[in-house]
Amino acid sequence: MTRVNLDHNATTTLRPQVRALLGELLDAPLGNPSSVHAAGRAARALLDDARAQAAVALRVREEELAFVGGATEALHLALHGAQRARGGGLVATSVEHHAVLGAVRRLAANGATTALVPVDASGRVDPEAVVAAARAVGAGVVAVQLANNELGTVQPVAAVKAALRSAGLPATLVVDAAQAPGRIPCDVRGLGADMAAFSAHKFGGPVGVGILWVRSGTPFVPLGDGEGQEHGWRPGTEPVACIAAASLALELAQAEQPQAAEAMKANCLLLWNQLEASIPGLRLHGPRLHDPERLPNTLNLGLPGVDGRTLVARLDLAGLECSAGSACASGSLEPSHVLLACGFARDEARAALRLSLGRATSGEDIHMAVDILRRTFSPSR
Repeated sequence: MTRVNLDHNATTTLRPQVRALLGELLDAPLGNPSSVHAAGRAARALLDDARAQAAVALRVREEELAFVGGATEALHLALHGAQRARGGGLVATSVEHHAVLGAVRRLAANGATTALVPVDASGRVDPEAVVAAARAVGAGVVAVQLANNELGTVQPVAAVKAALRSAGLPATLVVDAAQAPGRIPCDVRGLGADMAAFSAHKFGGPVGVGILWVRSGTPFVPLGDGEGQEHGWRPGTEPVACIAAASLALELAQAEQPQAAEAMKANCLLLWNQLEASIPGLRLHGPRLHDPERLPNTLNLGLPGVDGRTLVARLDLAGLECSAGSACASGSLEPSHVLLACGFARDEARAALRLSLGRATSGEDIHMAVDILRRTFSPSR
C-alpha cells in the first residue's frame, strides 16, 4: 500500500544530507568532546563547528546556545531556570504545548503564582491580555509559543515583548519555537524573545536533539549539576554526531524556508479546496488560510459527528497518516486543550483532524490524501 504522511508537525524524516552526515560521523572514531586526546579534540572541534553553524542559522551568538535532548527539555530548563533566577509569577498562553503547561503546573505546585492567558477563536493571544496577567501575578517569566502545533496560529511575539516593555514589566520572555524553522521566518532575537527552544526532528534532523537559546545577560539558574558541559546548563556528554546532524538540518531548513513555505502553502490551499468541495459540513479551525500569521503547512479540520482519534485509526488503515492534535497527547481521551481554549465545545474539540504537510509533500500526495478522505466520508459507508 502506498502511504501518505500528513503528520509533519509531529515529526519529520531525516533530510538526505543529514542522514549521510550522521552515518559518516557514527562510523568515525570520535571520542568524548571533554577529553584532551586526539579523538576527544576531534569531537570537540565538531561540536564547536555545529554550535557556530546553528548560531549563524538562528542569527544569535554561539555562547548563547546549548544542545539538549529536545524542545521539551529546553522549555523546562528555560522556564524553571528563569523562574529560579527572577522569582515572581509565571504567565503562559492557554494554547501552549504540554511541555510548557506541564512546567507551569510544576511551578504552581512548588508555590509559584501562575496564570494562563485566554486566546481568541483562532488561537491568537492579545498582547495587552498578557500584560494584564503578568501585572496581576507579578510575573518574572512569560511564555508565548511562536507557532501553535495544532492550529498553525502564529503568535504576535514581538508585540507581546513591546507591550511588556511599554508597561515597565521586565519579565523574561520564553518562546517555544519548535514548529518554526523551515516554515516561517525564525529570528527569535529580532522578535524580542529572551529564551527559545527548538527540536531537531521538527526540521529534518535526528530525534533526541534540542537547542536552547538564552540571550546574553538573561537571568538564568541552571537546574543540573555535572562537569560543566553546555555552559553548565545541561551537564552530560554531548552526542556529537547527532548534534552535528541537527545543526546541518537547521541550516538547510532556514536557508530553504521562503521557497518551502510557498510550496507548502500552495499544497495546503489545494488540499483545503478539494476537501471543502467533497465533505459536507467541513470546517477550518484557526486563522483563515490567507492569514499571513499562520503556518503554511497546517490544516485543523472540524468534522461534525466524528471522533477524531477513531478517525485517525481508520485513515491509517487506509494509508493516510495524520493526527487528531498534538502527537505528545495522542494517547489521551481528553479533547484538545487548544480547541477548548478557543471556545469549542468538548464534542466539537473531539471532532478534529490535523493535517500537516512537509517540505517534500507533493501534489500527488495531496490528491491521494483527498481520495482517501473522500472514500472515508462517502455516504455509502
